[in-house]
Amino acid sequence: MFFLQAPVVRELETFTSMPERWRRTGVRSAWADANRGGQPVDSFLEGPVFDDAGNLYVTDIPWGRIFRIDAAGEWSLVAEYDGEPNGMKFLNARELLVTDYKQGLVRVDVATGNVTPYLERRNSERFKGVNDLVFDAKGNLFFTDQGQSGLHDPTGRVYRLSPTGKLDVLLANVPSPNGVALSADERVLFLAVTRGNCIWRVPLMEDGSVTKVSQFFTSYGPSGPDGLAVDESDRLIIANPGLGYVWVLNRRAEPVQILRGPSGASTTNVAFGGERRSTLFVTDSTHGTVLFSKMDSAGLPLRRLG
Repeated sequence: MFFLQAPVVRELETFTSMPERWRRTGVRSAWADANRGGQPVDSFLEGPVFDDAGNLYVTDIPWGRIFRIDAAGEWSLVAEYDGEPNGMKFLNARELLVTDYKQGLVRVDVATGNVTPYLERRNSERFKGVNDLVFDAKGNLFFTDQGQSGLHDPTGRVYRLSPTGKLDVLLANVPSPNGVALSADERVLFLAVTRGNCIWRVPLMEDGSVTKVSQFFTSYGPSGPDGLAVDESDRLIIANPGLGYVWVLNRRAEPVQILRGPSGASTTNVAFGGERRSTLFVTDSTHGTVLFSKMDSAGLPLRRLG
């Protein structure tokens, strides 16, 4: 990878770590057996998203848990259920919409912790394993169906669910579709292709179709891009767990900043929060930690259905 101008490298700082009382130490899980080589994991954090009061919500995939973290870094359990929750966005001020590998799309009432189905199947067929999601201004929901797809099986899918319930398959040939984010004008969907170690650029046409899908950015290392976000400068923010990096790309896909996690970090996902959404928060799944960095451009506000 050749840069005309070297990116600025900055270190991520620690915001908070999961308290010991919540860690499932020394216990195996079916999720870790399949996705972490059988290594016991006490937690695996993903899906960061903020509510209107400034609380951060994260998922713990192997143990089916959703946590709330307040501005002081204090943790509380919102929900625990038979699932493997991953990405989250708010449906409305009270409910989260969660992509769950086992259960499809589920909604979570953050006041009561009640978990209910939202979209379990498509035409009676289970999903491969949904992963991440984002709303546009019209209420369309874009979400990825990753499962165990990869270069050996490039059949991961990207769906669009309209506010009326119409479900369209936009892509069905992706080797591990993961994080999704929309450009500021919502004319382009950015897609993290983890096993392909790259980002796809997906133009969204007025008639609802996609065309001329291209590879926007190529990374490297043992595990490719995961969670995505876009800032007010239309820069793409990419969590890259295999490197322990967060890439900050300009519109030409040139890295202008690299935010670096601590040794052994798995930087899986990102969310803007804090005052004016000017701080980037990053889940470090390996350590059960949330990292952060002050940014020079605020994150775009996230859309909701209601």
